[in-house]
Amino acid sequence: MAILRAEGLKKTYGKGDSRVDALRGVDLEVNKGEFVAIVGTSGSGKSTLLHMLGGLDRPTSGKVYIDNKDIFSLKDEALTVLRRRKIGFVFQSFNLVPVLNVMENILLPLELDGAKTDKEHIDNIIETLDLKNQIHKLPSQLSGGQQQRVAIARALAGRPTVILADEPTGNLDSRTSQDVMSLFRVTADKFGQTIVMITHNTEIAQTADRIIRIEDGLIVNR
Repeated sequence: MAILRAEGLKKTYGKGDSRVDALRGVDLEVNKGEFVAIVGTSGSGKSTLLHMLGGLDRPTSGKVYIDNKDIFSLKDEALTVLRRRKIGFVFQSFNLVPVLNVMENILLPLELDGAKTDKEHIDNIIETLDLKNQIHKLPSQLSGGQQQRVAIARALAGRPTVILADEPTGNLDSRTSQDVMSLFRVTADKFGQTIVMITHNTEIAQTADRIIRIEDGLIVNR
């Protein structure tokens, strides 16, 4: 069953000679519990696609459905709430709040939403991602790999419908990158989590269940 679906996604920037067609009509389906990697060279449109799938930017035309809900039919405030409740984001730059410790960063999305904390679920995430001894530390006291683990834990905390990961190993060395990808694999298998990850690294992409290639704003291999 498709839990995330895109239909005819197009995104154009600029006009006239400066016009750029970042997406030129993308159709995509991701099933519940599937781990999908979207690969492509720089400028292929993969980051634009991820931003559309996550409702971070609105397309020029086309639709995105999450749990059969057309997300771009929502007004901005409702779309923000949907992102908070349905989508977990993992970014290349980690995006942790520097003045909050590890546990506070993990719980932040739940607190922003006024949601009840499932302590058993949070404890399970922390144990799975090997963060038990780090929960009182600030991000500045962690390695890059540890910070990315916290970002993954934060994304999982609210049991999102889908996790969108934007070059999650881009700032990590090769060994730490492999460790983080192993954690994504465990996350998909243990929590039944749907994950869509973009990367330019085809070796990293091999961890996923399915690899989709995008070039010049079009999917050329799925």
